[in-house]
Amino acid sequence: MLFLLQIVFFNFSCSNRTKEVVSADIVFTANVPIGSNSWVAGNKAEDEGIIKKEGIRNWKSLDNIINTYVRTGSGELKVGLKLKSPDGNSKINVTINKITKTINVENKEYKTLDVGVFNVDKGYVKIEIQGKEKEGNIIADIDEVLFGGSAIATILDFVPTTNHHFGRRGPSVHFNYKQPKSGEVQYFYNEITVPTGEDVLGSFFMANGHAQGYFGMQVNSKTERRVLFSIWSAFVTDDPNQIPKDYTVTSLGGGEGVTIKNFGGEGSGIQSFKNVNWKVDTTYKFLLKGEPSSVAGSTDYTAYFFDPLVGDWQVIASLRRPKTSTHLKRLYSFLENFYPSTGNQTRKANFGNQWVYTTNKEWVEITEGKFTADATANANERLDYAGGVEGNQFFLKNCGFFKENVTLKTDFSRQANGKAPNINFSKLPKPTL
Repeated sequence: MLFLLQIVFFNFSCSNRTKEVVSADIVFTANVPIGSNSWVAGNKAEDEGIIKKEGIRNWKSLDNIINTYVRTGSGELKVGLKLKSPDGNSKINVTINKITKTINVENKEYKTLDVGVFNVDKGYVKIEIQGKEKEGNIIADIDEVLFGGSAIATILDFVPTTNHHFGRRGPSVHFNYKQPKSGEVQYFYNEITVPTGEDVLGSFFMANGHAQGYFGMQVNSKTERRVLFSIWSAFVTDDPNQIPKDYTVTSLGGGEGVTIKNFGGEGSGIQSFKNVNWKVDTTYKFLLKGEPSSVAGSTDYTAYFFDPLVGDWQVIASLRRPKTSTHLKRLYSFLENFYPSTGNQTRKANFGNQWVYTTNKEWVEITEGKFTADATANANERLDYAGGVEGNQFFLKNCGFFKENVTLKTDFSRQANGKAPNINFSKLPKPTL
């Protein structure tokens, strides 16, 4: 079969240049990088092994199901694959909306093969790709998925290779809380409840965020969960080794079983964490203190965690940030996924009963927040995000390519509980060095 390639440009939301590929049967008007938009279903190790920025590589197992996601309009969706089978012929099944089509891959060099035409609704389309037969060791190397048809006439959203890492992680979502107008915030109190089934590997349910750091709980592995408290250095770098001594965040001590160390990669500073086997459908309490230090020009931050199974507050750590003199500002919560291999799985958390204690020596309840998201969401590269109010709690939800969507920068208000936290600050545990 002969293919005629003609270069044209389209203005899809990802702002990627696309090319028109005309075969004897199907005209393709858009090409999508498969690696940045695919996951191996239910197998993190295989996902990390074969899903690359360049595409699908070293794909050997006929048991692997590769799920590729794009967001389209409704109508006809014409699908093709740019691929090769380097060491023997293969047969590959491609399934959309329970309709399966089989393609024969006999070419040893990259070539575009027609898959077929499918009817789809507006929203995310899951393309299931699975090897059916193979002669050689490798089933196929796949570079791109090609699309045409009325379904992509006005909508085609996907992750470009330029955002491969964060795009596969999925959109991070936040609630930015409205602070009281009177008094500085000395303490920030929040609660998190993660529903059953929403504690997906790689999730960070962050309760108490502020201008200089964050505090919440994570799912780090199948056997490890952490409560994490971090403070960024005022010196902006992703490499903690570059931070000058007079900008270095220092530890004033931690609680029992807490690890305190430097971190980098997304800003740099000090992180502290404690392994806590927290459970779903259980409400955990977070308390963060922030105030100017006794050392001029510095701020001290102390994090406390309440586990109902323990029945008392536990100190995580106290950290001092130089070149900063402030109370707690820009309060927020977020939900993010830090493992690209699980960015295809939905997660959700409820955030409730937010209060602040001010320098006016009073508790003030926070009942208003603005829903926002990160650059990946704002670029329409991932639109599987939501946030709002359920009952008297805020909620955040992301990843998994669900179809419902909440408009970014929407303001929400929850019902006030009216009962301030009963905390004796003088009896909170002290950190130790």
